[in-house]
Amino acid sequence: MKLQTLFLLIFISFLWGCKNKKTKVAVTDKSSNDPWMLGFEKTDINPIMTADSSYVFKDPIINKEVRWQKADVFNPGAIVRNDTVFMLFRAEDNPKAILGERTSRIGLAHSTDGIHFTKHPEPVFYPTTDEFQQWDYPGGVEDPRIVETPDGTYIMLYTSWNKDVARLSSASSKDLKKWKKNGPVFQHAHGGKYLDIWSKSGSVITELVDGRLKAKKINGKYLMYWGELFVNLAASENGLDWIPLLNDTGDLLHVMKPTLNEFDSHLTEPGPPALYTENGILLLYNGKNLNGEGATTKYPEGTYCGGQALFDKNDPTKLLERLETPFICPSLPHEVSGQYKAGTTFIEGLVFFKNKWFLYYGTADSMVGLAIKE
Repeated sequence: MKLQTLFLLIFISFLWGCKNKKTKVAVTDKSSNDPWMLGFEKTDINPIMTADSSYVFKDPIINKEVRWQKADVFNPGAIVRNDTVFMLFRAEDNPKAILGERTSRIGLAHSTDGIHFTKHPEPVFYPTTDEFQQWDYPGGVEDPRIVETPDGTYIMLYTSWNKDVARLSSASSKDLKKWKKNGPVFQHAHGGKYLDIWSKSGSVITELVDGRLKAKKINGKYLMYWGELFVNLAASENGLDWIPLLNDTGDLLHVMKPTLNEFDSHLTEPGPPALYTENGILLLYNGKNLNGEGATTKYPEGTYCGGQALFDKNDPTKLLERLETPFICPSLPHEVSGQYKAGTTFIEGLVFFKNKWFLYYGTADSMVGLAIKE
């Protein structure tokens, strides 16, 4: 057995130390203003980013120019670098194609106030003729989430979509412009058992250090909440290659599941990077309401709203509290129109900037919105 594998097994055993202790999860109403929660207000300027057909890019696979953000721009990740907010956003090219049938690429934009952004002229991350094309094409690269490691390396987790299986993938960069792909994050884990399963949305645990969010190692490992139909946990030494945690029967460890007849009755999908705080680990997540039986009547069927959950900082598998009422939901005209008309506020980017929390989200799979906590 390799030494690093032995260390990982010891670490996982530590996380499972309390698994047989039944802990009642507190369901919290937003009005209680618990100190572990973050409250946000949507900005008056909203949306803050829209599609623009004037941006042209020569696609290396088809060898033709494409208007890479003609259809939509949405679901952004964000990071602070040199007193500037940098946003990595998902852009789709063909407005005539139906949902899920376009090619997605990732663009870069920057802002000195966190609200008004200037876009880089070409995408900085996209499918190309490389060893990763089998996973990245033709659907493209979607929904970036970004963290900074203590040594200043940027790690991006994104979805590779080949229109067959969605795979959570990773890449690294030193400057946010030039990226080195690493491929699906689970390709080497458990003998490749999870390479071809549907996987999305990696939310790495971070900590606020000197005013900036940095990926945090817990007992020598980075940890990541991930998933879609339910929330799982995975561990990593380098932030690129991840090992999903399993339960006693060898199945994926579900640390949070959808709640029938509530706003997250269908999906509990991790949002921006999780926050390690004195109260616990705060996970902002995207809850989707079911269609039909099991859906809540409080929100339209199929709607995406944002929720908050608190995990034990000493045992990140243990869910302590969960916000009953979503803290952000579609309410503006562009959030209930566009590509996904059921309504979406899909939270994905979070930064601490100018002593405020900036939360960036996708609106109806079409535009970028912003909410701020003063």
